[in-house]
Amino acid sequence: MKYDRIALASLRGLALDEISKAKSGHPGMALSAAPLLYTLYTRHRNANPEDPNWFNRDRFILSAGHGSALLYALLHLAGYSIPIEQLRQFRQLGSLTPGHPEVGHTPGVDATSGPLGQGIAQAVGRAVAETHLASIYPDGGKLCNHYTYCLTGDGCLEEGISQEAISLAGVWHLNKLILLYDKNDCTLDGPLSNSSIEDTKGRFLAAGWNVLEVKDGNDIEEIDHALILAKTAKEKPTIIICHTVIGYGSELAGSHVSHGKAFSAEMVVKTKENLGVSFPPFEVPEEAYRAFKDTFVARGKKAEEEDKKVLLNYKELHKEEYERFLDLKDNNVAPYLFTDGPKYEDGFKDATRNTSQALLNIVAGELSNLFGGSADVADSVKTHVKSFTDYSKDNRKGENINFGIREFAMGAIQNGILLHGGLRTYVGCFLVFADYRKPSIRRAARERIPAIYLFSHDSLAVGEDGPTHQPIEQLARLRAIPRLNLFRPADAIETSAAYRSAFESVDHPTAIILSRQGLFNNPQSSFQGSLMGGYVVSKEKEKAVLTLIATGSEVNLAVQAQELLLADGIDVRVVSMPCTEIFNKQDASYQDEVFGNDYDHRVFIEMGKPDGNYRYAKNVFGVDDFGSSAPANQVLDSYGFTPEKIADRIKSLLA
Repeated sequence: MKYDRIALASLRGLALDEISKAKSGHPGMALSAAPLLYTLYTRHRNANPEDPNWFNRDRFILSAGHGSALLYALLHLAGYSIPIEQLRQFRQLGSLTPGHPEVGHTPGVDATSGPLGQGIAQAVGRAVAETHLASIYPDGGKLCNHYTYCLTGDGCLEEGISQEAISLAGVWHLNKLILLYDKNDCTLDGPLSNSSIEDTKGRFLAAGWNVLEVKDGNDIEEIDHALILAKTAKEKPTIIICHTVIGYGSELAGSHVSHGKAFSAEMVVKTKENLGVSFPPFEVPEEAYRAFKDTFVARGKKAEEEDKKVLLNYKELHKEEYERFLDLKDNNVAPYLFTDGPKYEDGFKDATRNTSQALLNIVAGELSNLFGGSADVADSVKTHVKSFTDYSKDNRKGENINFGIREFAMGAIQNGILLHGGLRTYVGCFLVFADYRKPSIRRAARERIPAIYLFSHDSLAVGEDGPTHQPIEQLARLRAIPRLNLFRPADAIETSAAYRSAFESVDHPTAIILSRQGLFNNPQSSFQGSLMGGYVVSKEKEKAVLTLIATGSEVNLAVQAQELLLADGIDVRVVSMPCTEIFNKQDASYQDEVFGNDYDHRVFIEMGKPDGNYRYAKNVFGVDDFGSSAPANQVLDSYGFTPEKIADRIKSLLA
């Protein structure tokens, strides 16, 4: 096209200027991948910079988030609200241009990225969401019909999560998912051959992908032709392997040294000369802006205008469905949910994982956009919904997702689905395997999305499976993640409250920790108290000398210990704290009212690492070592988690 040369040079030059001024960043990829993104935006992607959140836009995920300088330069030239001054503030405090892209912070950024590989899984999630949404509404293709593009690099494809996600994309035949691979054969420490000699083409073919190759990653026409072919794929996702040169145009071209270190001022000048950039730093010729205005901007505006016309017609034909789509698209699900939870009779006893399954089936009847599954443990975590069918290449309407044994990818794909919009998701696995999930959970919290995690097998009570399956430190690790609410309900009523809280959320994830063992409903168990994070679940008889604070299954133990202590003339209060994060946000007067006793006269009881619980009590009964393999009652007895042994320890404290 008319201005391709000068626009591409400007794109590279701006990225170099950002990194040079910040004296920090990754010039190698900014120079190698620029033609890929330039071609994608000017010739293919449908998005409108004047309306960055237009629902039916093509999604773009920069999986290799260290290439952020390139993305910001691109977004600026493409007309997004990122003024040139913000490029000058690259990697500076409070700027719109942080070191790695952050969704919700920078206009035009569709995903937070940085940790390599997760962007690929998030892209899979976007593509899954597009297919499912188009299927669950009548004429749904008019509501949701777009492509998902993802730029990845050598490092992303080395991460294990990439293979998990790639496999699923092939299984699901996500033909509107297109992966652009910036194959510059370098990682930070050296040539790619130091750590990988795999046949990338063979790898993707084996996973059921369509594979295209671009021999010259600087050839815009060749890239364009590959994208055209990729969009014709009917049954498979596509990877376009683009052979590029890291640090292109610089004296370090082809060397890993250009990867992650800002060039000297002299090298920047020389590189820009080699690229044909003759203008001063942060100055851009009008022709460069024109190249995007005449292509990307014009095409995006037209596409959104046409989409609005389609939606107006859709509203006339399917008014009720359209209104529901608008509600659910923006996560306005609270009006569709139960307000105080199901009723349970006194003495009701069941594992909270079973209660969770019952609640999940209730929610499934209330929310038509519910979409989720598990990592091959549906029968154990109880994520099966009776009315659901399996999502597949042949059944896009299916609501149950079979992720296989891919915990990490499951979490990141869930993030992608939620960031796409229009669907509410849940995923399930054993609590101990939160270890495999943590990076994606952290990402969800950072991205402020309402992911729901159902974790069963909550404690030492797992029993015979032994230490590898008995979570010890997982509760503490999850609670350490900012913006994550962790519920560990003690019974069916508290589980109901956890569900209500999780589905009400629009800006934070929720983990619900569920028991395999049966738990009694406590007579004073409170739905509203649970929504406050903590409350008095069993009052003292007259005056409590101690307050016992517990979570989950340990609340039952604390209540039984209370009875034993009272028989010995020792009066204590029992507090259930299903969600410490919510309780911490209550005012001091409420907290003091719940506790009833000062810090020195409180005991926290929980089968996990005790460290964080000293915030609430001077004495903590926890677990400082790994568990044991034996029947659950034997394990609990040996670690001191029986009513009798808890009561004995209380007596010792008071002696």
